Order: sequence, then C-alpha cells, then structure tokens
Amino acid sequence: MQVGKQIRAIREAKGLSQGDIEKSSGLLRSYISRVEGGYTAPSLATLEKFAKALGVETYQLLFSRQGRPVQARLPARSGPSRSLRRLIKYFERMGAPNRRLLLTLAAKLSKE
Repeated sequence: MQVGKQIRAIREAKGLSQGDIEKSSGLLRSYISRVEGGYTAPSLATLEKFAKALGVETYQLLFSRQGRPVQARLPARSGPSRSLRRLIKYFERMGAPNRRLLLTLAAKLSKE
C-alpha cells in the first residue's frame, strides 16, 4: 500500500480532516493533499509529523497490516558450500607453518 493511501485511511478512520492534521502537524493542507494523492513522497521527518498528528506509530504509516512488521527470514542453508568444504579440507591437511603463512597472506590482502 502506498504511504499516502495509508495516511488517508488512518485519518478517515479516526474521523479527522486534512485541516485537523494541518493544525496539529504544522504541515500545509495542500501538502497533505499531495501526499495522500500520491503526488509527493514525504521524508522520514514529515512521516513522524504525520504519525504524531494521527496518534499512531511511524511504522504504521508504512505497513497496512496490524502489528509491527515481521522481519524477513532468509532461507535456511543446509551447510557450507562445496567450495568452502574443499577449502576447509585443504586447510586441515596443511602443516602449522603453511597455515600461518596463508592466514598472514589473507590478512594482508584484506587490508588493501
């Protein structure tokens, strides 16, 4: 849902006019109309003014569902990739001096 439509829906559900929002937020009525119509995208600071005037949390202007947004879940990995498994296997077979050399080289390369 677009932010402007969400603002309008909350405003109308609370029985408020654009003039009421103008008085409580300090935003011009013409600007409120442009945001609700989808012609202007408000900044985060302006969204906070809208939220305060509407008596809601700022995130509620961005999501149409009830409650807080749910964090997206990443797909579960079944384990290390094939190339990583091979690298671990080679690293385990190396002697201590070669491991130190490889780790020193990797540290120097990561600084560049």
